[in-house]
Amino acid sequence: MASAREMRLRIRSVKNISQVTRALQAVSASKVRKAIAALMGTRPYATKAWQVLTHVAAQPGRSNLHPLLTERETVKNTLVVVISGDRGLAGAYNTNLIRFVFRQFNNYPTPVKYIAVGRKGRDLLLRRRQSVIAEFSNLPAAPGFVDVSAIGRLAVDEFLSGSADEVYLVYTDFFNMVKQEPVVKKLLPLQVLGGERVETYETTKQTSAAYIYEPAEREILDEIIPRFTALQVYQSILESLASEHAARMVAMRNATDNANELVGDLQLQYNKVRQQTITSDMLDIAGGAEALAQATQSVGGENG
Repeated sequence: MASAREMRLRIRSVKNISQVTRALQAVSASKVRKAIAALMGTRPYATKAWQVLTHVAAQPGRSNLHPLLTERETVKNTLVVVISGDRGLAGAYNTNLIRFVFRQFNNYPTPVKYIAVGRKGRDLLLRRRQSVIAEFSNLPAAPGFVDVSAIGRLAVDEFLSGSADEVYLVYTDFFNMVKQEPVVKKLLPLQVLGGERVETYETTKQTSAAYIYEPAEREILDEIIPRFTALQVYQSILESLASEHAARMVAMRNATDNANELVGDLQLQYNKVRQQTITSDMLDIAGGAEALAQATQSVGGENG
């Protein structure tokens, strides 16, 4: 069993760790509030942009409307944009995301290459020897559309150049403070799918009416489709940021609770060790006093 001094050092060490985790929990709580505010502030615009895109995709002759809406006859290459975090200490947030990516694309029928957004995702992909054509890390704490627009432009350029015949977006969708789930969405060519979250991406089952565009259809579509596509990437990054901060706050709260529980267990063990030490010392003192008394009696008897 460890000595009392070793137990005191362990208790002090665990208390120091609990102070660090408590501080990280407080920081994450502040960041997640800001991230949720930014997320909720952009959701209405992103929702309307998605409605516009899905409406355009449902127009008659969609293949001739814009190259980003054109389905390729043969899919030879697939591009996946993976949005993860730059930092750890967020529980299984990054690991769950990469596991989800591999479940979706590990045995994909076509070659898959990745754009990694976030250092953790990049490292995990490279560790598994995946093809990463670009990586974006160290994004601002509160990124704006301009900060991440290059990601959307790169995905669009890869699709238009023919380097990728389809583009998918993988990120962590934020539901609430305790529920964040990885999701995959086909970004290009735009595909109208059911099952999207109603409060985020509303879809309609009715047949879309055909519209005449003014001033010119091609000019409008050349402007809004790439921009709204990049906006979906931006919205996904905001979703992932809120999810990451929420996961880190919960992980640090659990770590703090575990550290406090460990301190209690160690304190109990320390008290037992100290009690054993005190009992042992008292027995030694009592034994020494008994031996001294016997020695005194023996000396007295000899003198008598």
